[in-house]
Amino acid sequence: QVQLVESGGGVVQAGGSLRLSCTASGMTNSITIMSWYRQSPGKAREVVAGINRSGTTNYADSVKGRFTISIDNAKNTVSLQMNSLEPEDTAVYFCNAHSRWIGNIHDNYWGQGTQVTVSS
Repeated sequence: QVQLVESGGGVVQAGGSLRLSCTASGMTNSITIMSWYRQSPGKAREVVAGINRSGTTNYADSVKGRFTISIDNAKNTVSLQMNSLEPEDTAVYFCNAHSRWIGNIHDNYWGQGTQVTVSS
């Protein structure tokens, strides 16, 4: 099992910045990819950015050039630096850890979510 604890959400004006962090505990050696998702009221949860243990990243088109995901493997912590925030970025942000176990079994774990509100 893997547990995820997020921090760093809050309220910011448009154009501002926030940094989210997520620390994993438990069977962290099983984690292969860590990602950030977000969900706005009435909308489906969507992936924002992901990073693997080697540091390879991918981003949703809507955040490219504004958000940066990074990982500290020693601390099992993934961070999301969000710059030039827009009201459309308002959502609950969730940390996700993808684990791969012996026998090619895969699991996904979720944090509790942290609210990001961008005012215009």
